[in-house]
Amino acid sequence: MAQRLLSGMMNYSDTSIVASAPFLSLEGVRKTYPGVVALDGFSMEVRAGEVIGLVGENGAGKSTLMKILGGVTRPDTGTITVDGLAHDGLTVEASIGSGIAFVHQELNLFENLDVAANIFFGREPLRAGPLKLVDRAKLRTQVAPLLKRVGANFSADTPVAALSLAQQQMVEIAKALSIKARLVILDEPTSSLPIAETDKLLDVITALKAEGISVIFISHRLHEVERVADRVVVLRDGMLAGTLSKSAINHDQMVKLMIGRMLKEREKAAESARAPGSVALSANGVRTSAYPDRPVDLDVRHGEILGLAGLVGSGRTELARVLFGIDESFGGSLLLDGKELVLGSAADAVASGIFLVPEDRKLTGILLDLSIAQNISLPNLSAHARRSLVSASAEAATAEKQKSNLGIRAPSVATRTGTLSGGNQQKVVLAKWLAMNPKVMILDEPTRGIDIGAKAEIYGLMRALADAGVAVLMISSDMEEVIGVSDRIAVMHEGQISGILDREHFSQENVLLLAVGKRPK
Repeated sequence: MAQRLLSGMMNYSDTSIVASAPFLSLEGVRKTYPGVVALDGFSMEVRAGEVIGLVGENGAGKSTLMKILGGVTRPDTGTITVDGLAHDGLTVEASIGSGIAFVHQELNLFENLDVAANIFFGREPLRAGPLKLVDRAKLRTQVAPLLKRVGANFSADTPVAALSLAQQQMVEIAKALSIKARLVILDEPTSSLPIAETDKLLDVITALKAEGISVIFISHRLHEVERVADRVVVLRDGMLAGTLSKSAINHDQMVKLMIGRMLKEREKAAESARAPGSVALSANGVRTSAYPDRPVDLDVRHGEILGLAGLVGSGRTELARVLFGIDESFGGSLLLDGKELVLGSAADAVASGIFLVPEDRKLTGILLDLSIAQNISLPNLSAHARRSLVSASAEAATAEKQKSNLGIRAPSVATRTGTLSGGNQQKVVLAKWLAMNPKVMILDEPTRGIDIGAKAEIYGLMRALADAGVAVLMISSDMEEVIGVSDRIAVMHEGQISGILDREHFSQENVLLLAVGKRPK
């Protein structure tokens, strides 16, 4: 067994959260896969009514730990103790019976059913004896108090398809409460949420704690962990890197335990006093399908990172789809370097040097079953063809160059992309466009679900693009990201640009005021 990372590193304790004995503990848990040690002698305890922030880079062992707690995976060695009874592993049934419930990053809801049917799916109260009809009245009666506990502002009869992401998260938490959960594990619950809806979800976590329900909160948004956690447990390379008590939780200490060093402070645009470049892409009166009666005017300059902020539904992604030629504009015009640009398809945008890194990289950014090399060459196969046949060696040569330039961590460029971490998958999406010399790069939620170390690398790549003269448009719901990375910030409200902030006017308050249609201070 590798030497424990605990030695020589920070490990904090806090008597404020040891008033009650742990009802759940893991001791010396180890799990290996062929060639990989996923967990190595990991130990932790969970007490009633505490919020534990679980952090670590992608590949640190968080997913394996969750599978072990959920009974999906059995540890090779170690002990799991529940209410004083020791087990060498849990089954799914034993995990549920112990009161352990999960809310996964990818929600497991049926959008064609209503809220009540989702919460009690497979456990519906029945009536009419052998006919076994669902007792809808009783079902609504059982669901109503659960929705009240999570602060829901919708009813049991509401179709799930009509709910926002934050409201769907509440349905998942209500489902957990319906099985009398004692521990709710939230896996990246805020990764797709803007600030307003994130705040609501964090308030739900506080309410669960007040009821004596424990929460394991997994997030790459460290400021949220700092806000809600009573204790932080840090995983690194499958081992416990250390713990932080409430008084010791801060961004820098979490990062140091996660990656073994302090990250350099994020580069600020103002530090270099960059002169604004000429306008690369200009949208004049552009109208999207979401808001066809609201024209958008926006300029993105060469050599800048323009942050595009706004609440969910403000029209940011719809604007990106028009700028990339996926959707047709309902009016207005586009200019690229001062010349009229007509986009009939995404292929026209690519041919013009306008590229999009989409919000959902797994769905629309990469093909998970293809190799790194195949993904990188896919948008530009003609450049890798010999006599109309794609050359594997040409693909590999381009991919090797991008793998080196972007620091893609993989055994080889022949590695299947679906096996990579989120951060490395995002680098593959970037790599396929960087190989084609972009003029304008649009990034929609570029660091969603990515750990802190990979985020820093993505920010560095974005800044390098801007320094090379590329116009970068970054759409993000992460306020820290927008303020920390952008040279200017444009804010959308109900389909229009409500204002643009220069760096001297950057603040969360100003961004939020513009996002709700008010004037900044």
